[in-house]
Amino acid sequence: MLKISDLHVKFHTRDREAVGGISFSVADGEIVGLVGESGSGKTVTAMSIGGLLDREICDAKGEVTVDGVDVLSAGDQEMRKIKGKLIGVVFQEPFAASDPLMKIGKQVEEVLRIHTDMGKAERKKAALEALSMADLKDPEKVYDSYPFELSGGMLQRAMIAAAIVIRPKLLLLDEPTTALDVTTQREIIDLLIKLNETCGTAMLFISHDLNVVRRLCDRVVVMKRGAIVEEGETEAVFNSPKHDYTKTLLRSIPSIGGGV
Repeated sequence: MLKISDLHVKFHTRDREAVGGISFSVADGEIVGLVGESGSGKTVTAMSIGGLLDREICDAKGEVTVDGVDVLSAGDQEMRKIKGKLIGVVFQEPFAASDPLMKIGKQVEEVLRIHTDMGKAERKKAALEALSMADLKDPEKVYDSYPFELSGGMLQRAMIAAAIVIRPKLLLLDEPTTALDVTTQREIIDLLIKLNETCGTAMLFISHDLNVVRRLCDRVVVMKRGAIVEEGETEAVFNSPKHDYTKTLLRSIPSIGGGV
């Protein structure tokens, strides 16, 4: 599904590469956690995959393919086709990621207007189904609501609905539970597990919360200063970490088996 080979990203204002030649993959239906402290390069990696890097301020080289499509070499027009259709993205802060002046239903439908020939009624039906899949208890009411009328957890569910409405093959999740309380975090993780099981969507989950990663992910990739220092099955990495940096990360959380 996702294959990254020798990815380098360097911002023009910095001497050191933000991402220094990393390689890893995400198989069909797999959930992979990308972890590391702030500045490790995990979000820049996600932006590279999602075609969100501003090429005027950085250079990227290597190979990033999603379902066989080379994202790094794709032009703007081709990238517009890839975004949403092949790749769905869920950001950390749902209020910042949503349009405060547009009702939720229209935001969920937006990718359908861009990538399909669905009529208005079909789009609404698909949007309501996505909102329902995201475990929003009154999809009709949410559909007609503005972002400010929803709680943070409800809005994050709506943003997940917008990301999955067209059934992308890969879901990028950049710290999607960080801004939420512990109970809502648990509910969002349960939702992601359900979506993975029912839809088979592959996921790259970026987080610094190792408790969440342990519960959700099949494999984990550990980054430090733009490099991958350890990679493996989640339980193997948590139970027998090989790299000193990974051991430090694991020691930094109060309870490896606790949290969500």
